[in-house]
Amino acid sequence: MKKIKEYILITIGLVFVAAGIEYFLVPNDLAAGGVSGLAIVINYYFPSISVGTFMLAANIILFFVAFILIGPSFGAKTIYASLGLSGIIWVMEKFFPIAKPLTNNLLLELIYGILISGVGMGIVFNQNASTGGTDIIAKILNKFFHINIGKALLISDLVVTLGALITFGAEKGMYALLGVILNGAVIDEVIQGINTVKEVKIISSKNEEIKKFILDELGRGVTIYYARGGFTNEEKDMLVVLLSRREFIKLREFIKDIDERAFITVSNVHEAFGEGFKSFD
Repeated sequence: MKKIKEYILITIGLVFVAAGIEYFLVPNDLAAGGVSGLAIVINYYFPSISVGTFMLAANIILFFVAFILIGPSFGAKTIYASLGLSGIIWVMEKFFPIAKPLTNNLLLELIYGILISGVGMGIVFNQNASTGGTDIIAKILNKFFHINIGKALLISDLVVTLGALITFGAEKGMYALLGVILNGAVIDEVIQGINTVKEVKIISSKNEEIKKFILDELGRGVTIYYARGGFTNEEKDMLVVLLSRREFIKLREFIKDIDERAFITVSNVHEAFGEGFKSFD
């Protein structure tokens, strides 16, 4: 069931990526990095080679790198994601093509294209997969040098951006570079937003009821610290729990109903590993 959910999420992400590329970047010759950007450059010189076809051929070569350096799990998902992305783009080119850009505003097209495709790529990356191409290089940099995915993608895409500058001129080349920078930022924000959980610290006279609610109703574990007030010298228990946004809202409403004098602090935790959260894989 978990695997099915992962592949469904990857597919949803791929649709976003394909739409951003095919309907915003390709019609405007905006080669904003990646194999898709390289495909746009190649398509300019060799119109008979479609963007989807070139992406498929290039990604097949890079699959072996993913298997060897990152592992079979990442490689298998990347094969699915890359073939899926190439296939979706091919379907869009074949059955839902557009003859010209949607608007005459190049900057607007770039922003929407990057936002849509960046959200999709963030979803795919978060499932320990990749849309292929330079994303594989970015994942390798992330694994071995602990560079954020967005920044690693920026590094790996600079060569493609240079090719866009030479092919389409300085203006579109600079737009492409801006697109690469925005793309990295969007991906990091999406991944961070998906993985962020709430660390909630609670001091209340109703700790037993609150602990029971967390364990029984939310299905989460709770840690108890012994705290002493600096002003009153009074000793109390402090409950600490990690929750999703939705779970935190339920807990907040429950505490509000039983103890309006409770003291609560909430912090964002960007990633949590272990039971009930992400696995270490």
